[in-house]
Amino acid sequence: MLEGKVAVVTGAGHGIGRGHALELARHGARVVVNDLGTSVFGEGSSKDADLTVALITERGGTAVADYGNVVDEADAEAMIERALDEWGRIDILVNNAGIVRDGAIWNLTTEAWDAVMGVHVRGPWLTSRAAARHWRSLDKAGLDSRGRIINTTSGAGLVGNFGQTSYATAKAAVVGLTLTLALELHRVGVTVNAIGPAGATRITGTMPNAPAVVEPDEIPEDSFHPLDPAGSSPVVAWLASDEAQYVTGQVIRVIGDTIHLMQGWLEGASASNDGKRWDASRIGDVMATQIFRTRGRGLQTWSS
Repeated sequence: MLEGKVAVVTGAGHGIGRGHALELARHGARVVVNDLGTSVFGEGSSKDADLTVALITERGGTAVADYGNVVDEADAEAMIERALDEWGRIDILVNNAGIVRDGAIWNLTTEAWDAVMGVHVRGPWLTSRAAARHWRSLDKAGLDSRGRIINTTSGAGLVGNFGQTSYATAKAAVVGLTLTLALELHRVGVTVNAIGPAGATRITGTMPNAPAVVEPDEIPEDSFHPLDPAGSSPVVAWLASDEAQYVTGQVIRVIGDTIHLMQGWLEGASASNDGKRWDASRIGDVMATQIFRTRGRGLQTWSS
């Protein structure tokens, strides 16, 4: 399905990113496996990307390792250049790299906030900009510029989660980035979507009472495991294919064996003031009965 295509997957040394890289390679894509090799908290560095490259190679695929930091502008641009230098093209960018530094807002440090926002928001923006510039140059030259950007959000970013103001805010920002890039890059044939995966990963492993971490290669191919970090990877591979050219600006969650098309922030209940400016002192009944659909103004109902 992806024969001849080239992909860059960030944060692909473990977990969900590894699952995406394995699945893309399984369908014929050549993969730049990026991972800085830090801990789940963004500390240190190693060559974890080599583990995923070895798995892809053992299974008959083609991949190279990249140890760049998505937060670093030069490193982010070098990832895209690595694909071009190795195979002369880039077709797919999967922005998956992530860390956590959790804590209720009164305990969270600005350092922790900046670190999480950097990896989850600045990183995808930098890699997407580098890829977008390449695809736009192809379009200007009259060449095929169809590309794919697949970003990573999460349930925390879509509905919130106590103790994760940094992570949830970053993942919500990824959706805003996705929607805007879809608009900006539509003319050059690039689709941009967000995936909301689930699974027992190193990140979920930091939470209380979390299940044991599972790596995608620990689960036999074509078998089903409800906590498989690679559970969303087939959807990522499909979004990366030519068949999905019509899909852009979408947020898709994959939980277990179920695919959910997210439709958040749509207009719900509404009320009109017939062309007149609203009066704050009179708005209570309208909010209660037409917007929130209670019986009457909260304080009046309570006092009665």
